[in-house]
Amino acid sequence: MKPISSADHEGNFFIRIGKIKVGVIPLPLYIALAIIVYAASVYNQLPADMIGGFAVIMVMGILLGDIGLKVPILRDIGGPAILSLLVPSIMVFFHLMNPAVLKAVTNLMKTSNFLYLYISVLVVGSILGMNRKVLIQGFIRMFVPLVVGTIASSIVGSLIGLLFGYGIKHTFFYIVVPIIGGGIGEGILPLSLSYSEILHKPAGIFVGQLIPAAVIGNTVAIIMAGLLKRLGEKRPELTGNGVLVKTGDDKEVLEAKNIEKPIDFSLMGAGLLIACSFFVFGNVAHKFIGIPGAIIMIFTAAIVKYAKFMPTKMEQGAYHLYRFISTSLTWPLMVGLGMLYIPLKDVVKIITLGYVVICAAVVITMITSGYFVGKWMKMYPVDSAIVTGCHSGLGGTGDVAILSASNRMSLMPFAQISTRIGGASTIILAALLMKLLS
Repeated sequence: MKPISSADHEGNFFIRIGKIKVGVIPLPLYIALAIIVYAASVYNQLPADMIGGFAVIMVMGILLGDIGLKVPILRDIGGPAILSLLVPSIMVFFHLMNPAVLKAVTNLMKTSNFLYLYISVLVVGSILGMNRKVLIQGFIRMFVPLVVGTIASSIVGSLIGLLFGYGIKHTFFYIVVPIIGGGIGEGILPLSLSYSEILHKPAGIFVGQLIPAAVIGNTVAIIMAGLLKRLGEKRPELTGNGVLVKTGDDKEVLEAKNIEKPIDFSLMGAGLLIACSFFVFGNVAHKFIGIPGAIIMIFTAAIVKYAKFMPTKMEQGAYHLYRFISTSLTWPLMVGLGMLYIPLKDVVKIITLGYVVICAAVVITMITSGYFVGKWMKMYPVDSAIVTGCHSGLGGTGDVAILSASNRMSLMPFAQISTRIGGASTIILAALLMKLLS
């Protein structure tokens, strides 16, 4: 029998190490790439642009997403989304991020507006790749659970606030409304301006009071989305796996959804142009009709899909681009969002047990309403609950995290309607009520 040499042991060791992967990248290669990015940041050679920004969020997003998928319990409650959002936020809070890293990511996320590119590709690609019947029925039916959930969560949240010594007025305006207001940029900032005008105080005072509720609410919504995903796996009859509405031809819809057409990279390039053009059209139309550009983009894409204005090949290109972006860039995107849009310092200042319970109650009530009302309206209850839950997130940031945790990125168009129309309506009504009660 031939003795095993130390060289054989070393060879086997390196073979085993090479088989370990971080995401899809072999561990040795991942370590080498991570060292390059880290060294560039330390020696101030990291490009302060899209290249440097992508390098940072890809290195961190791939690792955190992979860990979130592998850790028991955490993987069942949206682990990749939770880690990708909160770990970078914690690192920023404790000043563990190199200034060069923050500068590069800031330029990618804010100057280059990567979040809106991501959302545009997902919205347009998922709509153009969707079954027409499901698309129209979904838009029509989703407003009922959205309205019921908003009313129910407002009542429940305000009453639970009383149990913890918060006044109904304070609970509603400073905890409930920020959670269901549509995020920071679209909800909390205009809300703080409205409160400032009505109460004659600086708007900055209100921002710090409103943001913690939105952050905690979004975290609860991510966890609930992960649990709903788990429920759908155990009870397949409760979910359409990304299809919102039950139709008479569910089997046909689901089969068509799973058909894998050959990928044509030139068509994906056309899909990128189409997604950007819909976004630009929304901005142009906003100037003349006043409706938010994102809403115009969604409804324009739905009209184009329903009327069959778009050639099938172009729809295919937009759909494949959506699949690529949602599969490859979701966790990295959330790393950038965690660094820049989850201000942990504001949460730490105001958080108490009662505060967290109120936030959780608002979100759970919203999602529960979406589940049961959706079931009553012949929608898939799991998917209806997830879409309704997007009304209690951080705007586009929250939609990405919630849908990622539930593995249902195809619901992005409905999530955006839930967030933007639901959020805008909430902000308007809250401002009017504040004025009446002041």
